[in-house]
Amino acid sequence: MQMTASPVKELALEHDLPVLQPASLKSDAIQQTLREFQADVMVVAAYGLILPAAVLDIPRLGCLNIHASLLPKWRGAAPIQRAILAGDTETGITIMQMDVGLDTGDMLFKYPCPILNTDDARTLHDKLADLGASGIVEALQRLEDGGVQPEKQDESKACYAAKLSKQEALIDWSEDAAVLERAVRGYYPFPVAQSEFNGTPIKILRARTGLNETASPGTVLAVNKNEVVVACGHGTLALEVLQKPGGKPLAAAQFVQGFPLKIGDRFGGGQP
Repeated sequence: MQMTASPVKELALEHDLPVLQPASLKSDAIQQTLREFQADVMVVAAYGLILPAAVLDIPRLGCLNIHASLLPKWRGAAPIQRAILAGDTETGITIMQMDVGLDTGDMLFKYPCPILNTDDARTLHDKLADLGASGIVEALQRLEDGGVQPEKQDESKACYAAKLSKQEALIDWSEDAAVLERAVRGYYPFPVAQSEFNGTPIKILRARTGLNETASPGTVLAVNKNEVVVACGHGTLALEVLQKPGGKPLAAAQFVQGFPLKIGDRFGGGQP
């Protein structure tokens, strides 16, 4: 619970590079500071706010954004998670020229990346971070050489990746097991899929789809050394790693040793 510098800031300070951390880019003072750098280009990654038009106009070659989707699909705050939740099999990095809209600028380069059925939001984020790092280097080199052909986005294919909330990560057991399995992966490591059991919120950190047994959604069908099998609206979800409040993530076998789960019990909660 202590304020710590990001790796970017730490590296910058090691090399005596100035670090600015303004709460906003709207003030005349910070905009004047940015002008004084006389930058050819600005690069934005995971900033989370729309840059004012006055800032976009400062660098000679404009502002580039490293966006974690193949635009125009999944504009917005949570493109990695939304791609997993939707069952997409591919995503990627788009290097785009920023404008005043939300991820609406011209596309300069695209770098595709497959989404494996074992990927969660953390592993996919790390793959895309590496892809974005190498991609922006190539983009800057080609931008300097003048070998870039901007491409307009097709608005008819655009969709929005809304910011994640803890509320939406509550498991609705009436959903299809395949949907819930993607939810477990898409919401890890934040906000983490969870469900209530006898008033206790239980986080589900890893799961897989199980056999197509039929029972009332949320019913525990099996408890063994590898998993806790729970009935869904269609199919079953085998819970492999769980966590109770204040506890550590535990494999199913260890979790059930210290938590009263048995066949016939019900997970509750879900969407209100």
